[in-house]
Amino acid sequence: MLEHLPQAERLFVSRKLNKAWSEPDARRAEAQLRALAKQLDTNHPGAAASLLEGLDETLTVTRLGLSGSLLDTFKSTNPIESMISIARDVTGNVKRWKNGKMVVRWMAAGLLDAEKRFRRVKGYRDMPMLRVALRRHHQGVESTRRSA
Repeated sequence: MLEHLPQAERLFVSRKLNKAWSEPDARRAEAQLRALAKQLDTNHPGAAASLLEGLDETLTVTRLGLSGSLLDTFKSTNPIESMISIARDVTGNVKRWKNGKMVVRWMAAGLLDAEKRFRRVKGYRDMPMLRVALRRHHQGVESTRRSA
């Protein structure tokens, strides 16, 4: 998202992002990030759109109550963006697409290539906490559906 901004504004925006993302209350964090996006929208609509694009996903981990390294890893969109970039590089070498099955094969090849470059998730030892948080969240969603 910062790459959409002039160098002179990156530090200011980076500080605002870090402040919002370190907020333990997801509602307050979302309000701060939406305010920042609104502020950026006039002069830097690409940056504002990029911020809003992943907003719900990056706050999901805050809503789940994760902390530490696992929170730091999952609150960023960098891992998925990196995977997509590597797959795009691999598929960019294809000169002629015959049909949809060929697209699927090349995309799979790109993802397999990306997998070789993955690093261990920071905070991987806390994955059991993530599992518990996901179960708790799922149970809350299910009980909401039943009562509706």
